[in-house]
Amino acid sequence: MCGSIFSKCNPAVVGTGGLVLFPGTPLIEEVKQADSHRCQKVRCWGELKLFAEHLNCDCSFITHHTISGRNLSGPDFMGRKEKIIAALDQQSSDTDIEAAL
Repeated sequence: MCGSIFSKCNPAVVGTGGLVLFPGTPLIEEVKQADSHRCQKVRCWGELKLFAEHLNCDCSFITHHTISGRNLSGPDFMGRKEKIIAALDQQSSDTDIEAAL
């Protein structure tokens, strides 16, 4: 897993980003029409959760994702890891896929 590989490098900072799908663009239309699509936001949260689960280094964690009004970025990743994973898990289960698109 990517998180495991990052951990072996013992980084001081780990940052993540995400793709935003804007209404009326060709990309969002492709996502809506894909045979096996899941909501891009839910998929992104799931991937970020999986990454966080496998990240085992005490670093500053920087992400552009806001979950339930909370910014997940900050120092002391290992001290906050369980809360970050729980927030990502809760957000993906609370998300209405159609509304998120």
